[in-house]
Amino acid sequence: MRRNIFMYLFLFAALYIIYQYVSSKKYFDSETVKMENLKEENETLKDSVQALILNNLDLQYFSLENNDDALAYYDHLELENPSRYISDKLLETNESKGNNPLVPYDGMSGAPMKINKIKVMNQKWIIADFSDGKYWGELLLRYELKDDLSVNFTLLDHLLYTRS
Repeated sequence: MRRNIFMYLFLFAALYIIYQYVSSKKYFDSETVKMENLKEENETLKDSVQALILNNLDLQYFSLENNDDALAYYDHLELENPSRYISDKLLETNESKGNNPLVPYDGMSGAPMKINKIKVMNQKWIIADFSDGKYWGELLLRYELKDDLSVNFTLLDHLLYTRS
């Protein structure tokens, strides 16, 4: 009888070990597949990040912040961020009551036309977006930053998008 108990115990232990081995192997195989998939996804994401970095560099090409030759015009003014200063001065034109004086269109939806987005391209030009909440357009402006830190803006061209 004692011999049968040890034999059943040994058989049960052997079956338990085989079950653990099969279960562990399946788990290990599934985790290996997951790891391979994550490695492939990681490579794809690295390629995407690299493409976004290159795209960002292309977008920054026409930008005062990245143009050392254009920034040299403002070295004597000792401005920390000339682009931000010029953008702020342009946004100050929005503070007047009614339409922005640089926007050649009246607000058509009851709200005045105001400048929203600004891109300082170099030491002379700005491209800006304007809207009244329903209609929108873009401006091409020439600006002059003077030694007394005043800024003069001149409208060069403009367009208003038609609603479709």
